[in-house]
Amino acid sequence: MSMLSEERTNFHRYLIESEILTRAPFSKFDAAYICSNADNGQKHSVLVANVLATKIAKNAGVTLVERKKKDGQTLGNEFEEACALYLQSTFLKLGNLRPGNWEVQKINSRKQSVLGKYEQYTHLAELGRLASEYSELRNFLGDGYTVAPDVIIARVPESDEIINEETSIVDSDSCHQAMLRTANHKNEIAHILHASVSCKFTMRSDRSQNTRTEALNLIRARKGRSPHIVSLTSEPTASRIASLALGTGDLDCVYHFALYELRETLIELDAEDALDLLDSMINGKRLKDISDLPLDLAV
Repeated sequence: MSMLSEERTNFHRYLIESEILTRAPFSKFDAAYICSNADNGQKHSVLVANVLATKIAKNAGVTLVERKKKDGQTLGNEFEEACALYLQSTFLKLGNLRPGNWEVQKINSRKQSVLGKYEQYTHLAELGRLASEYSELRNFLGDGYTVAPDVIIARVPESDEIINEETSIVDSDSCHQAMLRTANHKNEIAHILHASVSCKFTMRSDRSQNTRTEALNLIRARKGRSPHIVSLTSEPTASRIASLALGTGDLDCVYHFALYELRETLIELDAEDALDLLDSMINGKRLKDISDLPLDLAV
């Protein structure tokens, strides 16, 4: 089994063993139970989530835990942690395709100052300082001028010794502003934001719009290269995935934690409309499986 296939299975197993993806007794819609990523007010969501989770558990060789669903914030935080672990286990192994000194981490703080640590957004740290000092500026900017991502991938700038390891590439006569070069960082070395991953265990229309707003803020607020901006979700309903996946200009792409199993589920349930919508997103290059994400981020 390839590394990406193995880590995909490990990711699913981790979600179940960590009791992120679970099931609980249920008495609506002719369903005996409901999985934690389902909407308990929507029959289609419950049916799809139940069959999907059963397929995932079977393929991973584990059993779904029966327990009450954790609260939304806890589930969200734990799903973000699982996504970060997956990217650490995959992207960091692609050094032959994307050489460099990389870091992958879950962002635990939602403070706006977090983004200001990265090279393309260091100006936001000063903007935040000024906003805290001057109420007029704070009132004008509000809280929406920047956002803290869920999971980030960043590249650490390189020393001249590393850059010149095979041949003389840089010297003191030129290349004074390229931020990949540690020597060009005047004070604290700012890592270069390579990717922002928005992790959504489930999706509702308001959350989809929040993700779009976050993405647009990342694009508009940057000085320099835009990072990869993607979303990763375990949402079982094609229409809700489409609320974020359809259209271009903000996110690179949406990735599903079990796209193959989701498609099999829709075929099994004879959900033609949902399957057509899912296939249109796949064929339109707006929706991919989680196993595609590491290679896409290596570009």
